[in-house]
Amino acid sequence: MVSDSDTIAAIATGPGAGGVGIIRLSGPEAFSVARKLTKLDAIARQAHFVSIADCQDKVLDQGLLIQFPGPNSFTGEDVAELHCHGGPVLLRTVLRECINFGARQALPGEFSQRAFLNNKIDLVQAEAIADLISSSTEAAARSASRSLSGEFSTKVDALLEQLIRLRVFIEAAIDFPEEEIDFIAESDVLQRLRALESSITALLQSARRGRTLRDGLKLVIAGAPNAGKSSLLNQLAEQDTAIVTDIPGTTRDLLREYIQIDGLPLHIVDTAGLRDSADAIEQEGIRRARTEMQSADHILLVVDNSGSLGHLDSAELVNSHEGDLPNAVPITLVRNKCDINETPATLKTGDITEIFLSALSGEGIELLRKHLLATAGMSDTESSDFSARERHVLALEECAEHLHQGLNQLQDHGAAELIAEDLRYAQDSLGSITGSFSSDALLGEIFSSFCIGK
Repeated sequence: MVSDSDTIAAIATGPGAGGVGIIRLSGPEAFSVARKLTKLDAIARQAHFVSIADCQDKVLDQGLLIQFPGPNSFTGEDVAELHCHGGPVLLRTVLRECINFGARQALPGEFSQRAFLNNKIDLVQAEAIADLISSSTEAAARSASRSLSGEFSTKVDALLEQLIRLRVFIEAAIDFPEEEIDFIAESDVLQRLRALESSITALLQSARRGRTLRDGLKLVIAGAPNAGKSSLLNQLAEQDTAIVTDIPGTTRDLLREYIQIDGLPLHIVDTAGLRDSADAIEQEGIRRARTEMQSADHILLVVDNSGSLGHLDSAELVNSHEGDLPNAVPITLVRNKCDINETPATLKTGDITEIFLSALSGEGIELLRKHLLATAGMSDTESSDFSARERHVLALEECAEHLHQGLNQLQDHGAAELIAEDLRYAQDSLGSITGSFSSDALLGEIFSSFCIGK
C-alpha cells in the first residue's frame, strides 16, 4: 500500500453553519487521535455517542465517532470521523485539537489523492467526486455519479485492454521477422484497428457530452443595435435581466446570465450592438463584444428580419459581419421579429441554421432551445452518459489521432514498426485518463482543485 506516513485531518462538510459538521482523520494515528479526543476505544463501523474534549480535558461538544479500519476505508488507511454540531467556530476548534494531538491539516484533495494512490479509486473516479460536489444541474450530478461508480473507467479500461493486446501482437510480429508468415498482412489487424478507432470515437462523443454537462456552453448573443439581442436574453433567462428600449446602443457593456435548458448549463453573454460608432464608450463595448465572441462556444447572430436585412440570405447576413465574427466559432442565425411578417420556424441552409422567432412575444423561443440542445449534442443524450473533463476529451482526441495514423501506416506502407509506435502513443493517451499512465504534475493539478475535506 502506497501511503503518506502522516495522519491528516480536515473539516469534511461545507463552509457555513449547519446542524451537523464532520471532522475526518486518515492515517496511521487516526484512531489514536480520536481516542485522545473522546477517551473511547471505538468498535469499527459502529456509531458511538461521545464527548469531545480538548487537550486540557475540557468538553467541546457531544457527537458521534465512527472508525473505519484500513484497507477497507475510503482512503485505504485507518479513517476516523467525528460528527459534531455544525458551527464553523466549533469545527475549527475540534480540528485544532486534532492537530494538537498529532495530526496535520490535510492539503486540498489529499483524502481523495490517498484513495487513488492506495488503489481504492482511479483518477476518473477521484475527479468525479469533485464534479459531484460542484454539480450545477441535476443532470450533471447524475452523470458525475455514474463516473464515480466506474462507468467511464470501465469503458476506458476495456478499450485499453484491446489496444494493448493489439500492440503486443504487432510487436511480436516485429520480434520474429524470420517467420515465413507475414503476421501483419495475414491477420485481422486492419479490422481490429478500425473497430478500435470506431469505439474510441464513440467514447469521445460521450465524453464531449459529459464535458458539456459539467462545464456548460458559453453562448454569446451578437448583432446590430436594436436587433433584439437584449429581448432574446430576457426570453432565455425568463426574467428582465437586460434593459430594453427603442434607442440604438442601449447595451454598451457585457451582460451575463447563467441558465440551464433541460440540464444543459448555459453561460449567456449579451453584447453591445455591432456598428461603426464615434462614441468612445460604445466603441469599448463593441471591442469587448468581439473579445467575448473569440472565446465563445457558440454565437447567436441576431437580425431584425422585419427591416432592410430581412431579404438577405443567411450567407449574406453572416458575411456582412465578417470583420466581427471569429472563423472557428459555430453560428446560429436568429431572424427576430417574425411576428411581423413570418412564422416561427427552423431552417437549415448549408452549414447555417436559421431560427425564425419573436424575442418580444416569445414565439419560436422553444425552437431555439431545442436547437441549442442539439448543437451541444444533448438532444439525444442517453441516461448512460457520464461526466468528463477537458483533459479526458483531449486524451481521447490524441488517442484517436494516433490510431488513425496507425491505420494510414498499415494501409499505405504496412510498416509494423510505425504502427507499434502509434499504438504506444495511443496507449499513453488513453492510460492517462484513469491514471494508469500519469505524471506527478498532472496529479498535483487535479487534486489541488479539490476542497480540503476531500
